[in-house]
Amino acid sequence: MRVVFTAPAHWDHKQIFVSLRNMVLRSGLPFEPAKVNKNWPRLAYGPVLGYGQQSLAEYADVYFSSAVKEEAAESAFTQAAPKGLKIKRIKRVPYALPSVNQLAEVMLYGVEGDFSQYKPSQPAEAFFGGEHIILTEQAANAIKVQRDLKPFLHSVKQVSPNKLHLLLQRCADKSAKPEHMVAAWLDIAVPAEAEFTLERLKFIREALYWRDAAGELHVI
Repeated sequence: MRVVFTAPAHWDHKQIFVSLRNMVLRSGLPFEPAKVNKNWPRLAYGPVLGYGQQSLAEYADVYFSSAVKEEAAESAFTQAAPKGLKIKRIKRVPYALPSVNQLAEVMLYGVEGDFSQYKPSQPAEAFFGGEHIILTEQAANAIKVQRDLKPFLHSVKQVSPNKLHLLLQRCADKSAKPEHMVAAWLDIAVPAEAEFTLERLKFIREALYWRDAAGELHVI
């Protein structure tokens, strides 16, 4: 079953995972045991949010040892869910399909805030429409390295003066952070190998997509 849910913003990914595990255990449903511990259910949670990010929904796959109806799973999980974890929807998916963490190749981020305070030299769509998206990373020893993030950008749209939609894609099993994309636009150097966000801007993951053999995107 693919479970779409919300969790309190102050929960980290470890707390979310433990809460999911306890929910499945309390549900009484016939779960498939995890390889690391046969007393625990097999779960695939993710993709995990980055530092300072928010989301409209979280995702997890729960594996069962025998067939379970969607209605039965939704009822059992809703009753067993800990306080703060809310089930949005549940969908039965074929067992052999990749987990949601592996399936999600493209992510939609909404970036909200007053961009003018950073005095960007170009409108967002003009900058991101260029040939390169150069991010400057600065190490503790003051050495600077530049990376081109252009391969990770699927598309961008300025929804309003204070909101961007960034559609970011995996490239060679790697991904780019929306904070780094926006930092490149605003010409802000980011610390290398360190947590980073931009003050007074919100980064909200709004949707996940998988890509079919023809390259078309589908919402997960």
